[in-house]
Amino acid sequence: MKTSDFFYELPQELIAQEPAEVRDHSRLLVMNRGTGRLEDRIFTELKDYLKPGDCLILNDSRVLPARLYGSKKDTGASVELLLLSPKGGNRWEVLAGPGRRAKPGNILIFGGGILEAEVLDILEDGNRLVEFRFDGNFYNILEKIGEMPLPHYITKKLDDAERYQTVYSREPGSAAAPTAGLHFTPGLLDEIRGMGVDIGFVTLHVGLGTFRPVKVKNIEDHRMHSEHYELPFETAELMNKTRARGGRIIAVGTTSCRTIESVGLCEGKVQPSDGWTSIFIYPGYKFQVIDGLLTNFHLPESTLIMLVAAFAGYEHTMEAYRHAVNQRYRFFSFGDAMLIL
Repeated sequence: MKTSDFFYELPQELIAQEPAEVRDHSRLLVMNRGTGRLEDRIFTELKDYLKPGDCLILNDSRVLPARLYGSKKDTGASVELLLLSPKGGNRWEVLAGPGRRAKPGNILIFGGGILEAEVLDILEDGNRLVEFRFDGNFYNILEKIGEMPLPHYITKKLDDAERYQTVYSREPGSAAAPTAGLHFTPGLLDEIRGMGVDIGFVTLHVGLGTFRPVKVKNIEDHRMHSEHYELPFETAELMNKTRARGGRIIAVGTTSCRTIESVGLCEGKVQPSDGWTSIFIYPGYKFQVIDGLLTNFHLPESTLIMLVAAFAGYEHTMEAYRHAVNQRYRFFSFGDAMLIL
């Protein structure tokens, strides 16, 4: 298939610039993936589509305040870093700007000196490898001096940084939020559990590669970015029990989906696992584990809309996106949601 097959026209005003006033009051487009039938609902009505014995799998990764503003130690010239992924010890791969101020050997300071970074190397794609120096807890320091790295298409300042975190986030490491989970409230999760629906957690730290456009003509030629994941024993057992009793495994977000499908089935069961995944899911992929997907509306020609099309079917997916545009749904990270069953 061609990348251009996944293009759709999106009016600029439909790109959500802020979250819904109440998390679970966003809209929900429900698709029957067998027939393509669409229903316009509200997110709290998700409960109407769940059954006792089902399970939801959520990504509990927490977004780092990963944007740092500082200066070169020797000249005082301004510099900015965006943390991408840890590389062991206190070393991180980062985006640096301007690049001429982040050459190997340069020392950068942040927060008045409570954090220093030495540039160790320039990587193949232009990113930098840096080593941080600090006293205390690195993540606590980030909470003090870092800023939330909102996607480029959100231009409005976010007043409450917690609105770019899920209410169940607990494992710091993402450069972007697993946005399908932003719609849940503690109360809604309690109601879902009270119905006899189980909830399990995986961790996949979302990288900025999520937002990189697909630049190749044929999607099979695209090289997927790599992200770190963990699927713990308790979650594997939960999914296996769900399958054994005939319940449905519903992935909340493309990140949960990629984690689950990266692990797949071994001798008919899901096994606990952790590692790095660069799985690229596009039409033609045979899903091994998930029976349902809850997701937001994604950028045209992105790997994420390709994943949705692999699960829901290409024609059904593109028709759903046309419907969402016509019905004035809100798109992307702070936008509305779609449930595919």
